[in-house]
Amino acid sequence: MKFAFMCREPSNRRGNIAVIGAGPAGLAATGYLACQGYEVDVYEKLPYAGGTMMFAIPSYKISSDSIIEGVEDLRDRFSVKFFFRTKVFRYGQSRNDFGDEFVERVVQLENIVEKYSAILISTGTWQPINITENVKNVITAFGYLYSWRLHEEGFSSNQIGRGRRAAVIGTDIPAVEVVRKMIEQGFEEIYVLYGGRASETHMGWYWMTNLYKENVKLMRYIDIKRVVVEHDFAKALEYTEFDYKASQHTTKLIEVDLVVVSLGSKPTPPALYNSKDIGLDDSGRIVVDGQFRTKIEKVYASGSIVYGLIYKLGRAFRDGLNAAKNIDLYLYRRRYA
Repeated sequence: MKFAFMCREPSNRRGNIAVIGAGPAGLAATGYLACQGYEVDVYEKLPYAGGTMMFAIPSYKISSDSIIEGVEDLRDRFSVKFFFRTKVFRYGQSRNDFGDEFVERVVQLENIVEKYSAILISTGTWQPINITENVKNVITAFGYLYSWRLHEEGFSSNQIGRGRRAAVIGTDIPAVEVVRKMIEQGFEEIYVLYGGRASETHMGWYWMTNLYKENVKLMRYIDIKRVVVEHDFAKALEYTEFDYKASQHTTKLIEVDLVVVSLGSKPTPPALYNSKDIGLDDSGRIVVDGQFRTKIEKVYASGSIVYGLIYKLGRAFRDGLNAAKNIDLYLYRRRYA
């Protein structure tokens, strides 16, 4: 996978640029900027670059070896410097996100802004939403896939989520991948609970039909009432659905060994939500203008930290490239102003 696919050799631009977050948007931007000849430093809290491509999307979709080869190409041909296991965050603030277990040092965001000619923030959405806390067998889809990728890459010996009966709440792409993994792991009964109409689900009719053929039970819910917990473990999931024949709501109970929640993920900017100088909306996403610029003139942002977690790599790559082009234009104008 070539991230610097726009050139064979770097051009002769001048300036140093920091990319915070080495996911698909960050790597696409790095490849473009390296081609233009800029000195690019990439800060990434994980031990490898790739973000969700490496640590949340199943390896059968994207080969980890191809990502590593692309990163090594940036390093060897274009002298891009990667600072792994490094988290960038605002001075005096902190927040625990997925992947922080790899962090060995924290660099102040203020120092990055002062040091570089321009900065791109592409830190993604690494806080998946759950429906309960401190229940050992209720996890998020992001956490489920992340744990399996850690196992496959040799960072963990744990194989998460064993059992006979599981419930998955949500019908987005991560939920589909979770169900596929559960089928592979031999779960005998898998329930997928979804809200709204079947035609409105994110997975669409294609995946719903395929899951149905695998004997996955698709259950339309109106409300998740409660998780029945005993000794910190979920034993059952109680929900309501609308019975069309009786024209009334009914309450149902599913016994479970595992509950996986796929209801999205919160943005993880390198600052807390009350930090107004960069510009964060109420959901924590970084607000940018049409050129991907934040409220700080030389700080840009792209990827899911701007538009939210959608699992569309094409959009992430496109936005990373467009942000990089605008950074190049900004530095060009400043150089000849």
